[in-house]
Amino acid sequence: MGRPRNPSAPYSRFRSGAASPATKAVVLPPECPYDPPPVPAYVDWDDDQRARWDDLWKSPQATMWDQSAAVVVAVLVTYERAILTGSASAWQAQEWRYATTALGLTPKALQKLNWTIGDGNDN
Repeated sequence: MGRPRNPSAPYSRFRSGAASPATKAVVLPPECPYDPPPVPAYVDWDDDQRARWDDLWKSPQATMWDQSAAVVVAVLVTYERAILTGSASAWQAQEWRYATTALGLTPKALQKLNWTIGDGNDN
């Protein structure tokens, strides 16, 4: 008879969200070499928000995003403006935090995703 199932780790021998000890960290380039996608047509942003969009898509983390991340990045830019102007609701601030984590934009998120930012000389 086998061992009983561990309810704290039902699908993996590692805790959910934790990288495997044998998993090698993904080294990201210091800047994303790809052009940013176009700003979604349905957003009404000023030049500063469009610049933020471009900055996010040039971040090292953007090398790990695909086109499906565009909506999350658009929401992030929109919520950032609301937070910085003091017009954000609590749930917008919370969703902003979730978006930054999902996109790997915080040190804690980088660690959880097992990403590191290289210096451009990494092999």
